Amino acid sequence: MQPPVPLLEMRGICKYFGSVKANENVDLTLFPGDILGLLGENGAGKTTLMNVLFGVYSPDGGRILIEGRPVRIRSSADALRHGVGMVHQHFHLVPCHTVIENLMVGRPGRSGRLDRRGTLDGMAEVERRFGLALAPDALVSELTIGEQQRLEIIKALVRGARVLILDEPTSTLTPQETEGLFSALRSMAAAHMGVIFISHKLNEVRAITNKLMILRRGKVSATLDNDQSISRRRLAELMCGREITPPAKPPATRGEVLLEMRDIHTGGTSRGRLKGVSLQAHAGEILGIAGVSGNGQLELAEVISGMLAPTTGVFRVSGREVTRPSPRRVQQLGVGRIPEDRMGTGLITTLPLASSMVLPRIHEKRFSRGGFLRQGAIRDFVKEQMQRFDIRAPGPEVRTGTLSGGNLQKALLARELAWDPLVLLAAQPTRGLDVAAARFVHEQFLELRRRGRAIIVISEDLEELFALSDRIAVMFEGCINGVVPIEEATVQKIGMLMAGVKEAA
Repeated sequence: MQPPVPLLEMRGICKYFGSVKANENVDLTLFPGDILGLLGENGAGKTTLMNVLFGVYSPDGGRILIEGRPVRIRSSADALRHGVGMVHQHFHLVPCHTVIENLMVGRPGRSGRLDRRGTLDGMAEVERRFGLALAPDALVSELTIGEQQRLEIIKALVRGARVLILDEPTSTLTPQETEGLFSALRSMAAAHMGVIFISHKLNEVRAITNKLMILRRGKVSATLDNDQSISRRRLAELMCGREITPPAKPPATRGEVLLEMRDIHTGGTSRGRLKGVSLQAHAGEILGIAGVSGNGQLELAEVISGMLAPTTGVFRVSGREVTRPSPRRVQQLGVGRIPEDRMGTGLITTLPLASSMVLPRIHEKRFSRGGFLRQGAIRDFVKEQMQRFDIRAPGPEVRTGTLSGGNLQKALLARELAWDPLVLLAAQPTRGLDVAAARFVHEQFLELRRRGRAIIVISEDLEELFALSDRIAVMFEGCINGVVPIEEATVQKIGMLMAGVKEAA
């Protein structure tokens, strides 16, 4: 009996960026029915390899075969024509258009016209085969994050993808949405498609994949079958080259209230606007904020960081009322901020790293005087932080956008912790980070906690919140639906509060 022909083969793939070897002689094989987990530390070359497969980058060496035939993929259109679809970590959708309008883009029908009927038929077929459904005329801006991801997957499937690449697909999903995604992926595998699943959530990788491939510094360090016997700890060790254990969390010694919000309301009509939020963060504690995306976490973070002024209510930092909030005023009171969007509102990707790391403090005498920048002081500060936080980059003048996700997050941490904040607000602090980078971030939070600071962690990763928090506050439709001490918290209880069931507390 003839062995099955692989759906996809990548042989000897090389990709260089100057002297950096992002991929070096990488081989990857995907058979029909495979769900392949692609693992590695931040900067190991996973996304680069998939960008080569999807036509974003041209390889500097090697070749690609689809069902045994060599192909040249020079663009995403080429990839889709050969049956390769990719759902990126950051979605490529038009928010002001409907679901079906997003699906029709780039798919002209006869005589160059948009093919609404054919697209509707394609949606119906995807729903029948994989259980993925959306209302065709729903506005993308009104979809949840999970629904937007579903649209990206439907878009790839409607265009005929037989190989589907998913980059960090569960980083913004609730547990229920994750299970729905996994059900669809199992249906795809049963239909003899192939899936490449990139994730740092090792328990999920173990649960959904049948094969594993691990990259380390651009090279394949291991390929193995996932027979459920390999432990999470062993996977982390294969990825990082060393054993990774969670940082120790000693008992909390809770002190005075460092941040207080009382009956805070914000304007607007969105589901996430704040409606009577009251909250306290104490010295020496980590307060976790849980909730399904879009239930007020973003607005809460913007009020705390001074970017959004509440319409009513009282906001105090270390006993001092913030009457005219602004980012600089809140910063002066001792609030540090690690924003959710590190590539958008956190750091400026087009500027040198040195500029990104001092921009919020550029007005201070240490970095500028008489309207002139003190370039030497700026470089010395950034070099010091790079060494202290192990930020791996050629130097302070490197363009910020060239850093990996883990190094970007370390740069944000370094920038905020350099000023010893009384209160640190961290939104989605380890989204997309590998286990070693996430452990480093958690160590910094626990050290702040030990020193009597208050840390507020907004995260959609319940495993992270359970590992770090002393109390978990759950948001639902702009309100605090319950606050649970970690000793009393269970996934079921927090999940019910996230769904709006108040009795769970």
